[in-house]
Amino acid sequence: MQSERPLPTNAPLDGFATALVIAIMFSWGLNQVAIKVAIRGFDPMLMAAGRSALAGLCVFLWCRLHGIPLFAHDGTLAAGMAAGLLFGVEFIMIFMAMDMTSVGRVTLLMNLMPFWVAIGGHFLLGERMSLRAVIGMVIAFIGVYIVFSDRVGRPGPLALYGDIIAICSGFLWGMTSLVIKRSRLVSAPPEKVLLYQLVVASVVPLPLLGAAGPIIRDVNMLSIIAFLFQSLFVTAFTYLLWFWMFRRYSVSKLSNFAFLTPAFGVILSAVLLGEHLSWKMFASLFLIAAGLFVINRPPRKAIVR
Repeated sequence: MQSERPLPTNAPLDGFATALVIAIMFSWGLNQVAIKVAIRGFDPMLMAAGRSALAGLCVFLWCRLHGIPLFAHDGTLAAGMAAGLLFGVEFIMIFMAMDMTSVGRVTLLMNLMPFWVAIGGHFLLGERMSLRAVIGMVIAFIGVYIVFSDRVGRPGPLALYGDIIAICSGFLWGMTSLVIKRSRLVSAPPEKVLLYQLVVASVVPLPLLGAAGPIIRDVNMLSIIAFLFQSLFVTAFTYLLWFWMFRRYSVSKLSNFAFLTPAFGVILSAVLLGEHLSWKMFASLFLIAAGLFVINRPPRKAIVR
């Protein structure tokens, strides 16, 4: 008989956990650079499908090794397919955006996801937005306005379209979270939820293969390493590590670090890819990161005298 999954302990973050969550945020920021490097060697749709397929295989083997039930009739199939479809289209858009605009801009705009979740939760889940969430949203969307006003920093004629697609990818990311929260997936093992998304996402991009040009571009060792990094390390390993941390540590405390991902992504795009960062990009980074921090920061508990 499968043993019951332990409930989260909500343990406070110690030094090890803090270092671990910062490392995860760093790897997710670096992942945006890896996508940009990898699509120099491979068609974006081939990358999106291959990344999900390879990561899905790793997660499946992990589940089999640890006895995590995947084929039980738990009523999650329809919701899992829906979440997978949203997840797959989301990554199609991320890879398309990376092909059109800069890593820094995509990283900033796609990481608006928590705000789309807050808006969707308000209208679809009855989760009333707090004043803190509204303030964080206003701060972040001022940052978005600055991104779009930075015409000098656009890397090419298609950058504006890439920026819009990046925002849409963040929206779909948020909608995926809402599907999970509103369905039976919320009580399913997180590994199974991730596997639903990876399996469907490995198929969704296939009809679009070759739409952006040759399937194989300028392949070299760096582009192969970048592909393996995002497939094996980021998607297969750090996602499972994140689930483990969610079971052990306070979710609200972990969420406080969400602003680090766009910060690392923008900084690494400048350091590793030489992308130009104007003062407007720094201003938008500060505002979006501040908005993420505000919306994720839990309210202070009232002091009982």
